[in-house]
Amino acid sequence: MEQTYIRDIANHVGEVVTIKGWLYNIRSSGKLAFPQIRDGSGIIQGVVFKPGVDEKLWNDVNTLTQESSLIVKGEVREHPKQPGVFELDVKELEIVHLAEAYPITPKEHGVEFLMDNRHLWLRSQKQHAILSIRAEIIRAVRDFFDSNGFLLMDTPIFTPAACEGTTNLFEVNYFDDTSAYLTQSGQLYNEATAAAFGKVYCFGPTFRAEKSKTRRHLTEFWMVEPEVAYADLDDVMSLAENFITFIVHRVLENRRKELAELERDVTKLELIETPFPRLQYDDAVKMLQEGFAKGEVENNFVWGGDFGAPDETYLSNKFERPVMVHRYPAAVKAFYMKPDPERPDLAMCVDVLAPEGYGEVIGGGQRAEDLQYLLKQIHEHGLPEEAFDWYLDLRKYGTFPHGGFGMGIERCTAWLCGIEHIRETIPFPRMLYRLKP
Repeated sequence: MEQTYIRDIANHVGEVVTIKGWLYNIRSSGKLAFPQIRDGSGIIQGVVFKPGVDEKLWNDVNTLTQESSLIVKGEVREHPKQPGVFELDVKELEIVHLAEAYPITPKEHGVEFLMDNRHLWLRSQKQHAILSIRAEIIRAVRDFFDSNGFLLMDTPIFTPAACEGTTNLFEVNYFDDTSAYLTQSGQLYNEATAAAFGKVYCFGPTFRAEKSKTRRHLTEFWMVEPEVAYADLDDVMSLAENFITFIVHRVLENRRKELAELERDVTKLELIETPFPRLQYDDAVKMLQEGFAKGEVENNFVWGGDFGAPDETYLSNKFERPVMVHRYPAAVKAFYMKPDPERPDLAMCVDVLAPEGYGEVIGGGQRAEDLQYLLKQIHEHGLPEEAFDWYLDLRKYGTFPHGGFGMGIERCTAWLCGIEHIRETIPFPRMLYRLKP
């Protein structure tokens, strides 16, 4: 049986079509029933006029329960009072399955209840909009890199060591009593593929065993990481701002309907254009300290530390576009960051902070290419040198300047959707106390 998708319904006005889906909602008034039908691509209102249909169809419509699966056939017409809105004059209806009482109702439900029923919550309009925007972001990510000379490289999920220390890694048993870790980043492997292909990116799940319950953290999330041979810090920052701008423009172009469903203020997203403001760490610290003096910041930030969520929020709220904070103290960054030649206590790194208080969406920088420096860093960080022998080979056989960054899909999605918590930006979130469904 042929099937028409609701997203394409405007192309079938005056035609009789078949829609396969589920009952989203229903209301009735006397001799009229208005079933709302969803098929995954959209929702359309059906119209059933009792005198115009047989008795069985009318009775079937009135026995439908929320989320019952059904196949309907009817004529597409434009709504008489709402131009651009279409409805279906139902002629035939087949009940595939009559659903049991649906646990998610229009009443207010607590977050824990909704998360316990995440497999059903996904069917709601808001969640549908969020995850559709997520899919658009992922498509934009691939299009940006694929059309700019990058090659996709798949990096391992099982790794022998950490790239940022082992304290926040998930350890798993490998063969012969060997331990392995779930990857927290594909970057080190990307450095090897960049030496072979020049411009590469990896894209896949990453894992962090941080015991954090903030609205910005998941234990399993998706990250895209480009790496570019012969790129310095300025190149990395230029790539990052062009990349983010491309994604924002793509979402605005293709997902206006979903943004409207979320009541997102798109005027703030329309301000996202290159270049982004660039703020050195020293100057960012001064801004925080001045904010403390004015009573705008709760704690007086001390130079040398990494920024927490309140610090990032304060800084990003000073700008309408993402702000690029660069050259943090080397002590708070990963062992592989290149030290600033002019100030070795600083790392050649950058964090991109999204506006509206959404915090860091990109972190990256220029990598150290000096073998002896990396050896020293590995020892000072207490990392096993034997686990990095292959990585150190990259500095023995044609070392070169290079850099890149990582962007978490979920944080980017939360920002573009304008939602409070990152847990809604992935179909099945994994958090400190959430492993099901």
